[in-house]
Amino acid sequence: MKWNNERSNNVEDRRGSGGGKALVGGGIGTLIIAAIIFFMGGDPSAVLNSSSGDFTNTATTEQRELTPQELKTREMVEMIAAWNDKTWEQIFSEQHLQYTPPKIVMFSQATQSGCGPAQSAMGPFYCPADQKIYVDMTFFNELEQQFGAKVTEFTVAYVLGHEVGHHVQTLLGTTQQMNKMRSSGRYSEQEINKVSVAVELQADFFAGVWAKQNNERTGGAILEPGDIEAAVSAAQAVGDDNIQKRAQGYVNQEAFTHGSSKQRVEWFMKGYNSGDINQGDTFKALLN
Repeated sequence: MKWNNERSNNVEDRRGSGGGKALVGGGIGTLIIAAIIFFMGGDPSAVLNSSSGDFTNTATTEQRELTPQELKTREMVEMIAAWNDKTWEQIFSEQHLQYTPPKIVMFSQATQSGCGPAQSAMGPFYCPADQKIYVDMTFFNELEQQFGAKVTEFTVAYVLGHEVGHHVQTLLGTTQQMNKMRSSGRYSEQEINKVSVAVELQADFFAGVWAKQNNERTGGAILEPGDIEAAVSAAQAVGDDNIQKRAQGYVNQEAFTHGSSKQRVEWFMKGYNSGDINQGDTFKALLN
């Protein structure tokens, strides 16, 4: 992935600010299990709160200087945010729509979001309530070490592109429609899971559209050999089937909430190959 001089002001760096909560106790095994539950659409707080190690929230008051590597990472996130901001503004404009960019919040260990506490174990996520993306960059170490993904700079771009995809869904009203379905009580858990898979695969599709359009917008000056392969590796790693195999040793398709590794790769590549936001109707493809 080639860097350029584009930077976004829509990045909030809470690392080293001392404003969050630190998790004490429980052990790395519990954090991994909680991360798996999150990827599968569950509530990781149930595991974190009931751990035999008993997690406790301790206010973090320490102020510290960010390391040169942390500053470089923030610069990369600011660049990726700018790429998303400018590319989605262009895509929305072509559809005669108005785009409002999300804010990306970088944090360490834990912080507060508009959707409640944000913890490292939850992995990167988008909060529709405050339209912010929350990410602890240590997630990418877990993605490589625990889930077998090949992690590069473009892996970060893919993951953030997926979360921006959820923001796009909120702007288009898709998120609100799914929330109404969840709260209506008219649908079975299996039916809701299928809708959730469609939502997640569409976010992968949007990430692919963004990767294509951003590279074209910059005159082909961003992508390098191996970048798309890195995104595919990450998509495979967080497929429900891969996570279930690692967590429980078998696959239960009825419990899928994000899609299989194959589906996630297929929809990301469909977005990348087409570059056309109008070809991402995962609901029609999966639910009819």
